[in-house]
Amino acid sequence: MTPYDLLVIGGGVNGAGIARDATGRGLRVLLCEKDDLAQGTSSRSGKLVHGGLRYLEYYEFRLVREALIEREVLLGAAPHIIWPMRFVLPHSPEQRPAWLVRLGLFLYDHLGGRKKLPATRAIDLASDPAGEPIKRTYTKAFEYSDCWVDDSRLVVLNALDAQAHGADIRTRTAVLSARRDGDAWTVELGDASGQRTVRARCIVNAAGPWVEDVLAGIDGSSSKRRVRLVKGSHLVTRKFWDGDQAYLLQNHDKRVIFVNPYEGDLALIGTTDIAVEGKPEDAAIDDREIDYLLAVLARYFDRPPTRTDIVHSFSGVRPLYDDKADNPSAVTRDYIFDIAPKLPTSAMPPILSIFGGKITTYRKLAEHALDKLAPFFPDMAKAWTARAPLPGGDMADFDSWLVAFRKQVPWLPGDLALHYGRLYGTRAAELLDGAKNLSDLGIHFGARFYEREARFLLGTEWARTAEDILDRRTKHGLHLSSDQRAAFARWLAGINEPALTPMRAAT
Repeated sequence: MTPYDLLVIGGGVNGAGIARDATGRGLRVLLCEKDDLAQGTSSRSGKLVHGGLRYLEYYEFRLVREALIEREVLLGAAPHIIWPMRFVLPHSPEQRPAWLVRLGLFLYDHLGGRKKLPATRAIDLASDPAGEPIKRTYTKAFEYSDCWVDDSRLVVLNALDAQAHGADIRTRTAVLSARRDGDAWTVELGDASGQRTVRARCIVNAAGPWVEDVLAGIDGSSSKRRVRLVKGSHLVTRKFWDGDQAYLLQNHDKRVIFVNPYEGDLALIGTTDIAVEGKPEDAAIDDREIDYLLAVLARYFDRPPTRTDIVHSFSGVRPLYDDKADNPSAVTRDYIFDIAPKLPTSAMPPILSIFGGKITTYRKLAEHALDKLAPFFPDMAKAWTARAPLPGGDMADFDSWLVAFRKQVPWLPGDLALHYGRLYGTRAAELLDGAKNLSDLGIHFGARFYEREARFLLGTEWARTAEDILDRRTKHGLHLSSDQRAAFARWLAGINEPALTPMRAAT
């Protein structure tokens, strides 16, 4: 049995990023995810690639600098799923004096060597269009730049690129047990077809909120590190202001809330910071969190949404490294590695576990993880992902590419062309291969969702269930009625089994 070099446990952004980087360096990689890609934390984020402005108050300068640098790296790698967004921060002197906000934004503009994004500016809320929905008690604001990201698609694109470089990606495959056996790990895997055994020279534990559970199930493995689980909940409402700008609101407790345009006519509002008790998979928004978020909106907006305007909500569990901070908001967003053994001084195969991290720094985290493993793989190639586009992102800029794409498919409605462009970038040509008109797209399930796209996702992106397609690979679920969702689920259940096989099936 030929062993893999790396067995990566966890199909979130860190696991997929490590699998991509390692495979491109010449390692033989197997990634196992017990559910769907990005099913946990990585599809439940605030959907921002950002430096973390508020982390400056906790003196996280290294993390903020790394994140700001990565913000522009990722913007260049995937301009179809990552794009600039301007954030309006109304000044509330009760929370922070204006000089402190200016200082923080000055550092934010310069700490990471900003090149692509526009700089901060002060605005008069009484005269600037961005001030129209804000209460007149707020007269000044600051506007700065960060980036939006489709978080779950970022995970899938990393998995696709890992697969393109030779990685074996197995979703809905659990690691049942692992034990050291000579110079490699013997690992038992379980999926719908039964159990199988594989060998791996190294294990990477990128299980996120379940990192300690994975360690507990691996023979002879332990760590003094601990993960601290913090729940972040978001609301989705109808968009209640004009313009493409987002808002960053300071609350009485000095936390900040993002209010972002989402999916065209919606708004994404969050997040909270609540310590998690119980299983991370059971985390859900509660009434206190809903009241908290709505109260912040009511403090700043003239016509804020109410409970009746909520169309969706979700909660994600952030697996933060436990630095013993009393306040969940103050817990570091940095990442820590634990590796045993630290050096290849014996025949004992290593395991590397990841504690903490944030979506913006996933690529750099992957590089650092492989730096830790380099002594075990002396022939491994050098880091390569900093200038490599993700699948579909091989374009100079999205707007110019979209103009050319629409000329190639003049029969495609503009909103549908934008949808395919945003989700698939240059891969949209593969999705539409041979289509000449709307009827070639097959069944129309509602909104911008056609059969052609569903089959593309089933065949190329490991999608299996209606939730995989409607909630993670796309956000069609937000735009379909309950009857339309049910009709799609029935169609999916009724199609032939061969349609569920990926074009490059895991073996």
